Parts: sequence; C-alpha cells; structure tokens
Amino acid sequence: MHSLSGAGPRAPAPCCYGATGAICSDWKEIVMNNEATHQQSATPPDPRFQLAFERTFLAYERTRIAWVRTALSLISFGFAIAKVLQYMREKQGQTATFMSPRAVGLMMIVIGLVNLLLANRQERRAIKALCERCPGLPTPIAGVMTVLIALLGILALIGVIL
Repeated sequence: MHSLSGAGPRAPAPCCYGATGAICSDWKEIVMNNEATHQQSATPPDPRFQLAFERTFLAYERTRIAWVRTALSLISFGFAIAKVLQYMREKQGQTATFMSPRAVGLMMIVIGLVNLLLANRQERRAIKALCERCPGLPTPIAGVMTVLIALLGILALIGVIL
C-alpha cells in the first residue's frame, strides 16, 4: 500500500478494527512485518493510539461507576422501603402479606448486589483484554468502590433480614 504523496510504503494503522468492531490483538506483528519487509526508517509510536487506549480505559471506569451508582440506589431504596414501611405497618398493627414492603426491600437489595457482581465481572474482563493490548495502562481503582458498596449492601441485607 502506497501513500497518496508517493513517498513510499505506509505502515498500517497499529490499531485496526475487525468485522466485529473488536480491536485486533496482533497489531504489533503487522507493524513489525511491514517494517521488516520495506526497510522503513524507525519512527516513534504515535501517541494518539496510547491516548485512545487510555480513553477506552476511562470509559470502562465510568461505566463501572455508573453501575455502582445504580446498585447503591437499589440497595439504599430497598433498605429504606423495608425499614420505614415495615415500621409503619407494625405501628398500624397490620400483618405481612406476600409482597410486603420487607419482601420488596429485600428484592431490591439482592438485585443491587447482583448488579454489582455482574458489573464487576464485566469490567474486569474488559480491562483484562484492554491491558493485554496496551500493557501501560493504570490500575483500575473503581473496584474499591464496588467492594465498599457491596459491603454496604450485605449489611443492609442483614439489617432487613434481622
């Protein structure tokens, strides 16, 4: 492949996309093979590609924080519904029904905890795949918030059950 200016062969973009939209994992081999074949002068890697990986990494972090925020809402509203409405029902002397506020609160807390587990699993897989392609990325710190909110959810679940 030649550039439009006729200056000689041009190396393929180090970050190519396949038919599925996934980033190719062997871009280094493509660049190395092209350089060995055409005896091209060594040029420093384009910093735009590193920045693209960092933007993708930060997008994964933002997505995880959004899932944590959703789980926190479910857990806190579930706990509030269970405790406040349970207190109001007991004050009025009503008995618990099948879909009592306690049951609704428990379901919301459990859904919030499952939400955290699934979001954590998804983000870890995505970050692992991204770090394989670009090993210089920082260590994700959103996992700390995930663990803290999960502990809060477990405490809320225990508080509603007892």
